[in-house]
Parts: sequence; C-alpha cells; structure tokens
Amino acid sequence: MPPLHLLLLFLSTSALSCAARTGDDRHHPLPQFREAPQFYNSISCLSIPTIHVAMTLDVAYLRGSVAAIFSVLQHSSCPESIQFHFIASSSISFLNSTIRSTFPSLSFQIYHFDESRVSGLISTSIRKALDRPLNYARSYLPLLLPDSVHKVVYLDSDLVLVDDIARLASTPLPDKVALAAPEYCNANFTSYFTPTFWSNPALSMAFEGRKACYFNTGVMVMDLDKWRVSGFTAQIEEWMELQKRMRIYELGSLPPFLLVFAGRIAAVDHRWNQHGLGGDNYRGLCRNLHPGPVSLLHWSGKGKPWVRIDAKRPCPLDALWQPYDLIRRPFSLEDA
Repeated sequence: MPPLHLLLLFLSTSALSCAARTGDDRHHPLPQFREAPQFYNSISCLSIPTIHVAMTLDVAYLRGSVAAIFSVLQHSSCPESIQFHFIASSSISFLNSTIRSTFPSLSFQIYHFDESRVSGLISTSIRKALDRPLNYARSYLPLLLPDSVHKVVYLDSDLVLVDDIARLASTPLPDKVALAAPEYCNANFTSYFTPTFWSNPALSMAFEGRKACYFNTGVMVMDLDKWRVSGFTAQIEEWMELQKRMRIYELGSLPPFLLVFAGRIAAVDHRWNQHGLGGDNYRGLCRNLHPGPVSLLHWSGKGKPWVRIDAKRPCPLDALWQPYDLIRRPFSLEDA
C-alpha cells in the first residue's frame, strides 16, 4: 500500500488534469514531460537576428511538438535567439504551463486561433485527422502574428531537425515570392486534384504559365509582409469555398496551398523535408529515407512515431525520433 501523501498527490494531479481538458482534448490523456536541458548562445550569436518559428499546439500532438522544439534547440548554434510562435485553439492554459515547465527559458507566445473562422470552409478529406481546423491555421499566420514579425519558419508537429534551423531560416525569398519550401516535381501533380477540376478549363487554367510542382506544407519559410500585401489568406479561402460547392480535391489543407503557390515559390534543398516517414494516409506503413543528405525528418502520413513506439510496433526510422521524446510516463501506484 503506498503512503497516504503519495496517494493524495496522485489523486490531486489527476483532478487538475481533468479540469484542464476542453473540447476535443477530452479524448486524449494530458501528457507530462521532463524538463529539457538549458541551451545557450555563443558569443558569435551577438550579431545574429532573431529567428521566428511558428507551430500549432494541441493536446493530441503535443508529444510530437515538444520533440520538435527540443530538436530545434539542440541543433541550433544560437538557441536563445529563437522566438517561438504557437497557435492553439483550446487548452491554452495547460499548453502554456506545459511548454513553460518543459522549456523554462524558451522565448514563446501562444496565439488563440478561432476555429469558427475556418470550420465552415472545411470539406471532408481522405483522413479525419486532416480535417481538424487547426491544420488550416498555417494559412492565417500572417493575420495572427504581430506585424513586427516579418519572416517565419513554419514547422509541423511530427518532425525533428538534425541541423541548425538558422540555415533554413536564411533561405532567400526573391521579389514577390512569399514562400519557400522543398519542391518535388517528379510527383504526380495531377493526382492532388479531381477529374472535375482538370476537366474544367476555367479551373485548370489556374496553373497556366506556371511550372507547378508538389510541395509539402509541413516545412515552409514564409515572408509575412508579402503575404499580407498580396492577401494570400483570402485567396486560399476562395478555393476552399469553391471546394464546398464542387469537389475539386481530396487532401485537406494542402490543395488550396498548391492552387495559390505551386510554381510560385522559392525552392529549398530536399534535405530540409525528408517527408513521408509516417507512410501513406491509409495504412501508415514503414518507409525508408529518400536518397541524399538529411537535415529534417518528417513523419507526415498516418503513422506517428510516438504512437508506434507506445504500441511496441515501431518502424526502424522511429528510433531517430525517440532521442527527442521528453514524455514523462504516467505515475503508477505500483512504483511508489
């Protein structure tokens, strides 16, 4: 029988966790994390400008987000020069305290995303997880972040960096180009849109004069000033409104981005998005790395490394994610 004070501690912790749940987060146990090591700037960082990094935060993917943050800090030459901008739609108090306790010296701000802004525009896709309103928050970053933030690196929650993010953040964006990302021009671009789209000349001409290639929106360098001036958020919303009237794509938040930006972005080396490690959107089977150097590993697809690890069915490459996992295992009375 455990001591009474340990039993009371366990019960009070459980009560606080239940009280913090809101909305869809009630379906997920609230994770607890170990405190990360402290990382410091070197003297050479005095002249380095602030690097702005944006991510979404929610309870369901928080374990992945924490691992991603940890990887960014661990491989950065100037970790104290990084400012994180987190977008969340619920459980903000819990998320704030969790990030603060896990990374006590982290410079960050959490911004509330009103899901009602986009929920009415979302059409069902091939996988339920892709229909979550927070997946669309990246389209609203220029409106959510303060005007003093001019350039930001956007990162998904299911990735880790193994290189200095300053190299990615320094990607040049030519005049009138608001976005940079790795392009994959060998991918079957037509498969991202329905026959209805391609058979309608008024729609398919959207790509006329462009060398449109697929790019993954989980890793992007964004010029927020150019985005705001050009009104790209409104353009994305217009395509989503059309999708509600006629089915022109199947894959969540990606196709509207392709409609607005494909063929109009600055290319980034493929090493910065070794994507697809989560398998496809149906089965999430194991995959190998693409040929070439690696700076960022991305478990896009159905399979997430923390889920497979907990199920004791990890893929070989999930071992590369595990060193960044700061999860604290649930308290057990049997361990007392």
